[in-house]
Amino acid sequence: MKTRAAVAFEKAKPLEIVELDLEGPKEGEVLVEIKATGICHTDDFTLSGRDPEGLFPAVLGHEGAGVVVDVGPGVKSVKKGDHVIPLYTPECRECPSCLSRKTNLCTAIRTTQGQGVMPDGTSRFSYKGKMVHHYMGTSTFSNYTVLPEIAVAKIREDAPFDKVCYIGCGVTTGIGAVINTAKVEPGSTAIVFGLGGIGLNVIQGLRLVGADMIIGVDINNEKKAWGERFGMTHFVNPNEIGEDLVPYLINMTKRGADQIGGADYTFDCTGNVDVMRAALESAHRGWGQSIIIGVAGAGEEIRPRPFQLVTGRVWKGTAFGGARGRTDVPKIVDWYMEGKIQIDPMITHTLPLERINEGFDLMHAGKSIRTVVIY
Repeated sequence: MKTRAAVAFEKAKPLEIVELDLEGPKEGEVLVEIKATGICHTDDFTLSGRDPEGLFPAVLGHEGAGVVVDVGPGVKSVKKGDHVIPLYTPECRECPSCLSRKTNLCTAIRTTQGQGVMPDGTSRFSYKGKMVHHYMGTSTFSNYTVLPEIAVAKIREDAPFDKVCYIGCGVTTGIGAVINTAKVEPGSTAIVFGLGGIGLNVIQGLRLVGADMIIGVDINNEKKAWGERFGMTHFVNPNEIGEDLVPYLINMTKRGADQIGGADYTFDCTGNVDVMRAALESAHRGWGQSIIIGVAGAGEEIRPRPFQLVTGRVWKGTAFGGARGRTDVPKIVDWYMEGKIQIDPMITHTLPLERINEGFDLMHAGKSIRTVVIY
């Protein structure tokens, strides 16, 4: 069959809208019509050429929602007509990682996923007879895409595609980092570095669990109103405080008899290795946890002072917010539909596929929280 797609033929070049050939689903696979997809910083990261796993040509996109239109032999968990969210972090429920219950990082298809192909080692996409790579196992910048059964989460049918597609990455990553990875308690203090889409979802996750003091850090003053909208209590622009950021934040978080300072939990949502260090150093001595969410460029390294860890701080990383996709994503969709979390305000722009490159321009200019492409 044919499918319209935005293809990354080369790194650091605009996506091209072309018609691809798409092979149907094989055993254990499903064909999904993508109805809407978000444009995420991770897509931009790969397109820029900084991603060590980046492959070209490829159909990017990993934040989508759509409808199952066909299934291959052996598929049991979804059927034609089901509404689904593609998962770049699958959940097979059978591999050692899934069975451990200690991680959400399913390894069933990790090797082939990183190679830009389906589990059988081949691609379903081609252009003029030549292979086009899949991306993160999802490739939602195509109107139709083929995925492994274990990489789709079945969701309720009354959820709007153009909103819940964001749960495919940004919403789950931010809220999950709070609930699953950090396990933040009510009354905690927290600092969120970087108030883009991920940071705002961390903030609303903190509000959801009852954090008391939520400090947002960003160099863009326009993010202050956004942070406050989702539950931020204090805003800091590092360029305007007139002193080093870490001592400033430690002083801010001194409360009552506790004059040590530092937050119970800090979250890096920037991908900047210097900010990651600042986030660790801003965590409370003895028990503070710092969670790394942002993805740094290939070859970049963090240079912490070991004493920060020796004195009781904990450093953690998280992918997809620690969420088990097929199990947790439908629950987060329910939270949205029940009004427990907000998504609508963060969808600042919607575009047709033909204008997808404008979405990247809006991201680079800092004018969007999330742009959604509607097919």
